[in-house]
Order: sequence, then structure tokens, then C-alpha cells
Amino acid sequence: MSEFSSRYRKGAVALGYNGTEDNAPRVIAKGQGELAERILEVAKENSIMVQEDPLLFDSLYRLETGDEIPARLYQAVAEILAYVYKINGKNIRGSL
Repeated sequence: MSEFSSRYRKGAVALGYNGTEDNAPRVIAKGQGELAERILEVAKENSIMVQEDPLLFDSLYRLETGDEIPARLYQAVAEILAYVYKINGKNIRGSL
């Protein structure tokens, strides 16, 4: 499972992807205020990279928890996931 969180305006959205079950990454958590801070704490505790991207956050926050990201966001999310995998020294093709 791949995950990352996006934070902006005291809000957070966490995405997860399970290559055997999902067609695309999906929203696994989202919130504002204290809930956003807890999402970010969990990300930090689990060494999940946090990406701050206001435009992506706004688009992702409109989705419901459990929703797969729409095709129009694939490029933006793919770029972030590729960066995360590069930083972690993983081969993205073999991991997704």
C-alpha cells in the first residue's frame, strides 16, 4: 500500500493505494483542525511523506473518504508518488 498526505489551510487528505484491489489511489482519511493534525501525526509516525500542494488539496478534499481519485488528478498524484518513491529509493513500477 502506498500512502501520502497533503496539507493546506489546516486540513489534510491521506491517499492509499492497494494494487490488488484499487484501480486508482483513494482517499483514506481527510479532515481539518484537530483531525488534520492527527492525520499528519499518524503520517509522521509511519514515515509517510507529507506533500503541501494547495491546488491538489482543494481537489482532493472535495472527494469523500473511500473515493478513488478521478482521472483528471492522476497526473498530479502520479508525480507526487514518483517523487516519494524516488526519495525512498524504491522502484515505483515494482511497488504499485
